[in-house]
Amino acid sequence: MNNEVVLTCAVTGAGDTTGKSPHVPVTPKAIAEAAIEAAKAGAAIVHLHARDPETGQGSRDPKLFKEIVDRVRESSTEVVINLTAGMGGDWISDAANPAMPGPGTDMIGPEARLAHIEECRPDICSLDCGTLNFSDTDMIYISTPPTLRRMAALVQEWGVKPELEVFDLGHIRFAKAMIAEGLIDAPPMFQLCLGIPWGADQDVETMVAMKSQLPAGASWASFGIGRGQMPMAAAAVALGGNVRVGLEDNIYLDRGVLATNGQLVSRAREIIERMGARLLTPNEARTKLKLRGAEA
Repeated sequence: MNNEVVLTCAVTGAGDTTGKSPHVPVTPKAIAEAAIEAAKAGAAIVHLHARDPETGQGSRDPKLFKEIVDRVRESSTEVVINLTAGMGGDWISDAANPAMPGPGTDMIGPEARLAHIEECRPDICSLDCGTLNFSDTDMIYISTPPTLRRMAALVQEWGVKPELEVFDLGHIRFAKAMIAEGLIDAPPMFQLCLGIPWGADQDVETMVAMKSQLPAGASWASFGIGRGQMPMAAAAVALGGNVRVGLEDNIYLDRGVLATNGQLVSRAREIIERMGARLLTPNEARTKLKLRGAEA
């Protein structure tokens, strides 16, 4: 069991959730305010996406990320900032010609995927460690080995900690290859992403299987989606890991009751503390995860 838990809140994501809940933040101001709310409720880390303020859809515009990060930093709220670097890998095949990209495709190179990371220099950024069928549609999320190696080298150069997001066992296998190649500094930081179509399922057996393949000395967290969010949070603590909750992965507090990020963090905190563990502060999380600026 993990008695000292790092709690992350993923405050908005890029999914089609804005029409399902009024609490999903869209504008940079609202996203920053949601991050601050989560931090005040007990989250040591906030995982941030940007959204187009006009459409509500996920955006990789560096200006939007910069505004969000600046607002959080200028608030003087103590929290570790984790920015997504997952945008720019969406391939949707054209129905008339499957060899060609169709409407909605957004494929860019590693440098462009990291433009906002280079500008904002967050503490952490996500690194999605492989390709995945991300829904029942013709959309594929693509991260090839050369792309990932280049991204890992760049964030290593900038002093940003990569959060190795893994959606199945093959992703862990490739992440370990990058570690062996010296592209990931010790200790590596993994996020076991459960319940996403069509990656690893969200159940305890799957979490155990993925944990068993992590390299020695790795730190890890896990999350489930929808109604699996809180059960997977409890399982992660019991198995020795850290926790992620938030509106990116689940918009409900209880059946039929829409949540805010602060409420989800508070619920996770209650579960964690009732299990006999405690939440680490942002500074304690920096030290545990060996982030830039960690206390000696």
